[in-house]
Amino acid sequence: MTDRDNKPAIVQSDRTILLETDGPNFEDARDCLAAFAELIKSPEHIHTYRITSISLWNAAAAGMTAGEILAGLERFSRYEVPQNIIADIHDQVARYGRLKLYRTDDGGLALQSDEPMLIAELISHRLLRDHTCGVAEGNRILVKPEDRGNVKCALIKLGFPVEDLAGYADGAPLDLELRNKTLGGSVFGLRKYQRESVDAFYMNGSNRGGSGVVVLPCGAGKTVVAIGTIAAVKTHTLILATNTVALRQWKNELLDKTTLREEDIGEYSGDEKVIKPVTIATYQVLTYRKTKDSEFIHFDIFNQGQWGLIIYDEVHLLPAPVFRATAGIQARRRLGLTATLIREDGREEDVFSLIGPKKYDVPWKVLEKQGWIAQAVCTEIRTALPADKRFEYAVAPKRKKYRIASTNPVKITICESLVEQHHADNVLIIGQYLDQLKILSKHFKAPIITGQTPVRQREELYRAFRMSEIKLLIVSKVANFAIDLPDANIAIQVSGTFGSRQEEAQRLGRILRPKAAPGAIARFYSVVSKDTCDQEFSLKRQLFLTEQGYRYEIVDADVS
Repeated sequence: MTDRDNKPAIVQSDRTILLETDGPNFEDARDCLAAFAELIKSPEHIHTYRITSISLWNAAAAGMTAGEILAGLERFSRYEVPQNIIADIHDQVARYGRLKLYRTDDGGLALQSDEPMLIAELISHRLLRDHTCGVAEGNRILVKPEDRGNVKCALIKLGFPVEDLAGYADGAPLDLELRNKTLGGSVFGLRKYQRESVDAFYMNGSNRGGSGVVVLPCGAGKTVVAIGTIAAVKTHTLILATNTVALRQWKNELLDKTTLREEDIGEYSGDEKVIKPVTIATYQVLTYRKTKDSEFIHFDIFNQGQWGLIIYDEVHLLPAPVFRATAGIQARRRLGLTATLIREDGREEDVFSLIGPKKYDVPWKVLEKQGWIAQAVCTEIRTALPADKRFEYAVAPKRKKYRIASTNPVKITICESLVEQHHADNVLIIGQYLDQLKILSKHFKAPIITGQTPVRQREELYRAFRMSEIKLLIVSKVANFAIDLPDANIAIQVSGTFGSRQEEAQRLGRILRPKAAPGAIARFYSVVSKDTCDQEFSLKRQLFLTEQGYRYEIVDADVS
């Protein structure tokens, strides 16, 4: 037996990597691959990764060399790495930075390369033709400043990600500090990984910093990273949040952890529209328009303030119109925050080109071991459809099958058992279908929060839950994101958005805030109808979390 026989990875010529989960080197290999490859599927014994252009460009933007990537593969690969993979990694990593955007002496914008022939080849392409001006001047071509984002999008489609070194507008100055003992209020300091996140993004104000994405688990304090960034940049800041409740949580955190005053922070939502040195807006109000063919009437907010920094909370959710608006504001620093860069629409390229590359990432299990997020146990509970529903499911058209399976009435009985089992805990029941959630709310005589619940009522229910005045809360997908419920330790998922991996991660995140009791374990239950598309989609939903090291225990509820 050779040393290679004990290695867990098999690198294949089609860019896929098979990783065996049994064995002492699995976790180290998983963490190594996560830096430059994407998880495709993760059943019990063998996980499949794929090396993609985006995954390699993110690695290159983070400072990894082709040699380092190949050394990682060699360390864990059972067989020799195929020659075409070696060549591909060298090629794709080298593509990042072959083209650079610079500011010219007169304030214009130039696309430049050490390879004049590459410039000559690309500027004639139809995707770039309308965004450049003049003819190539040796190794550079002038770019219309207002098309900075469009050029980056076009070039990434052509397979040449641009390193943007054109710099940023400073924005109006902002006087603030993080709170400490001498400044009064709560004592506040960044954890080591939060400080590293800020430093990786800002890079002391150099042109190599200032745009990109920080990826941290739910509950790990992405808001704190943003606050640390604002304190580092010290400029007027626009924050984009998922909803009004999240917006007000942002405001409370800013007031609690910085020297900003109430009058320094503006809310731009459906309730009020006030622009201040730090303004927090919702994606909903930004994408509002009177008709589907009319203009987005609130997009002017991007230009109304002297913003030096724009923060995108839950950046993986960015609506397409906000992507388009972001293409035109490349002169502002841009920080994206997310627990996972997965986009179910496959638009990760837009995040890369318009917000920036991944700047910092920490595996979930690493922070769990360090005690910064709660230890979580995941369980999938499978139950059969009753006979009448089984027949209805069998004859239903494909588009209706998922709803029938998801709203299986037997799930209520299972929820009842779980709620009784965890009667002393703080329990969330989360689902997709409002009629199902209303039945559960009536059954348990528990409050419910949906998209129709007024913001003030939502805030009151969240407050009551945090204070343990209520122990059970029924919530729709509006609670998937940016809701701070630190004492929630049990989540029961009864239905979801088809095979959405990011939704599964976000829902687990509702219970990952560190618990007051040492060693307290959070439990995530997913209740599915077995032998249906509900079970099939459940497997797809779990992909991201299993890649992070979580395992689902499978329980058959119909076996006594």
